Amino acid sequence: MAGKTGRPARSDARRSTSRASGRPTRPSDKDAPNRFWNYPRPGYHGLHRWLPSWRFVVASALGFVFLVLGLVVAAYQGIAVPDPTAEVTDQTTKVYFASEDGTSDRGNLMGTYPGINREIVDYSTLPEYVGQAVVASEDRTFFTNSGVDPRGIVRAFLNNVSGGAQQGASTLTQQYVENYYLGATHDYVGKAKEALLAIKIAQTESKEEILGRYLNTIYFGRGAYGIQAAAQAYFGVDAKDLTVSQSAMLAGIIPSPSNWDPAVSPDKAQARWARTLDYMVEEGWLSSADRAAQQFPATITQQVSATYTGPNGYLLVMARDEVGTELGLTDEQVMRGGYTIITTVKESVQNEAIRAAGDLLNGTLADGATPDPKLKIGITSLDPITGGIVSLYSGQDFLTDQINRVTKDAIQAGSTFKPFTLVAALEKGIPLSTTFSGKSPQKIAGWKADDGTDATVTNFLGQSFGTIDLVKATEDSVNTVYAQLNVEVGAEATADVAARAGITTEQNGQLSNVLGTDSVHPLDMASAYGVFAAQGLRATPHLVSSVLNSTETTAYTADTTQTRIFAADVMADTTYAMQTVVSQKGGSGYKYIHPLDRTIAGKTGTSTNNKSAWFVGFTTNLVTAVALSQTAEDGKGQDTITPWGGVTQVTGGSWPAALWADYMKPVLAMSAYATDTAFPDRANVGPSATPTATATTPVVEPTVEAPTTAVVPDSLVSKLEADASAAITSVGLVPKIVSEPSADVPAGRVIRTDPGAGNTVEIGSEVTLVVSTGPPSTPTPTPTQAPEPAVSETAAAGG
Repeated sequence: MAGKTGRPARSDARRSTSRASGRPTRPSDKDAPNRFWNYPRPGYHGLHRWLPSWRFVVASALGFVFLVLGLVVAAYQGIAVPDPTAEVTDQTTKVYFASEDGTSDRGNLMGTYPGINREIVDYSTLPEYVGQAVVASEDRTFFTNSGVDPRGIVRAFLNNVSGGAQQGASTLTQQYVENYYLGATHDYVGKAKEALLAIKIAQTESKEEILGRYLNTIYFGRGAYGIQAAAQAYFGVDAKDLTVSQSAMLAGIIPSPSNWDPAVSPDKAQARWARTLDYMVEEGWLSSADRAAQQFPATITQQVSATYTGPNGYLLVMARDEVGTELGLTDEQVMRGGYTIITTVKESVQNEAIRAAGDLLNGTLADGATPDPKLKIGITSLDPITGGIVSLYSGQDFLTDQINRVTKDAIQAGSTFKPFTLVAALEKGIPLSTTFSGKSPQKIAGWKADDGTDATVTNFLGQSFGTIDLVKATEDSVNTVYAQLNVEVGAEATADVAARAGITTEQNGQLSNVLGTDSVHPLDMASAYGVFAAQGLRATPHLVSSVLNSTETTAYTADTTQTRIFAADVMADTTYAMQTVVSQKGGSGYKYIHPLDRTIAGKTGTSTNNKSAWFVGFTTNLVTAVALSQTAEDGKGQDTITPWGGVTQVTGGSWPAALWADYMKPVLAMSAYATDTAFPDRANVGPSATPTATATTPVVEPTVEAPTTAVVPDSLVSKLEADASAAITSVGLVPKIVSEPSADVPAGRVIRTDPGAGNTVEIGSEVTLVVSTGPPSTPTPTPTQAPEPAVSETAAAGG
């Protein structure tokens, strides 16, 4: 039978059970069936049929071990040492002022951006105990291990899978790999890659090189990366001058520096310090006597980053944003790219802007009188030829008020908008010699109130003029004349001129835009007047002149190309009229600007209800805008600017003009601006070529004796702010707006007046309108852009 089948017959004895024991008899290998999967095992019964033999178990275990080893070897051979992570190569970007005299490519350093605070130092310059302290605290086997600690890995793995507190087993070399090459790793695959790379690097880099790079890479808290920055942040010394005690403290807090900072947790910091010193003794790096002599080191007060502190913080933010836009970079990429940013800002001019703003705030300009603390100041100067921002002031400290009052804040333009209407008229052939009635108040056909009827327009303080031309109307900022002019040229034409000149904010397109009811950015207004200064040529305003890469190659250069926007003859007549504002006695800007004794053109501006006040003026090579506004108590709107220093109203011709003059006087004496260059002569655009004389005395129409008192109107409570303001203005009184939250009165409507309705007061007196900002709410912790104020088409908005 065996010869026929090739298989031996099974013995009954081998299939039988032992009579003595009752257990199955183990079959011999030669009796085992010749099949690949020998399960269930023949010759066995019950559970034993399914249990593998010890030989199978051993063979399987050995096979698995060799398989894993093979995979590890293959992974080790295949893994390559990557380039260092971006953070390791990050460099701080620096921002510079413009060259003062043009003899160099840049001026002084303006500031550096916050980012990686790191200064690389050579490991050989450090005391030996600095590295020993770190090794004692972080990896006592560092000098002898091969890059990993197998026992530590197994211990941590078993603890973690058993549900114990999370543990790590990274050696110092693994930490170095994570920080220098890979970045943070948290899963087991990442940790395996980290371990293999640590083994490879331990074979290719010396212990000193690894330790040195580790010390220059890791984070020590307080914004300090690397041992040098840490030594400065905690002790105010260089790393080469660290003591044993200081080194032990820094080494001890490495695992959680922010939490174990002595300023945060002194007990924990001291415990970690003592632990490090004890380990140094155990490793033979510190004697017991020296250990006993150590005292816990005193640290210095943490220095908060001052990058954006002060008025120049606004410039640094603007430079960062502009470079990011031009180069397509994120904020982080700009700040850590090692760029050299050269701005158009001249340090000398910037310092004068800061000083002048301080003079206004501290009372120097007003014999000790100071403005309301809620007053906001925006100042900027531009080069009208290149568009470069020469100075910009938005506040005393960016960190306390992060709204840029020059580029982001939008306030009513007031009468600074009138030159746009003048340009629109000149472009339509309407000459400066055109005359209109300057009577006030005056109902003007086409100038409509909210109810569709012809609205009343008044001049500043109700002053009436006779029939005057556009030069005189510009000089005295006569609302009634410019209202009639805007009816003739069209509100759309005024808006178009403003947009072409550089106004970027949304405009209402209504006839009242000539009186500055639209809100604008001070930078836009300076840029638009810069077109006037450049006689119709416009250059895009910018803060960044050029950007250099970390290799000193050029990454960006600003475009300073000029584009013609307005005809030269139109500009000649515009600047001629605007010069009279400051050159003619009685002009709205004469009091403060004329004493500078320079050729200057400009315009004052005072908005509805005195919520903003402006002076924008220019020479042939410098244009400067000054804008004042006052935030409401709850920060939700804008209030009437509180008068101070002997004035009853803050108008464009008062403190804005005084501030402009205080700022410009030393600037115009600087060599770059000292030459007094005249504007082109009047061109006499239009059908009439007969120039008008400089109208210093208006032709006054016969008038009856004006009343000296007025009655506060009834029914102002619950009216819209604009309607109430118009009612106050129409009787010769001056509205003053104060905002206040109210749970009962809707936002934008009057809560009460002071004095109340029916009271008789002198003409020109102020009547306070308390306007609701809506229900009270919790103040927002982060500064936000104030909403644009409500405007009135019928209220006076004179200069």
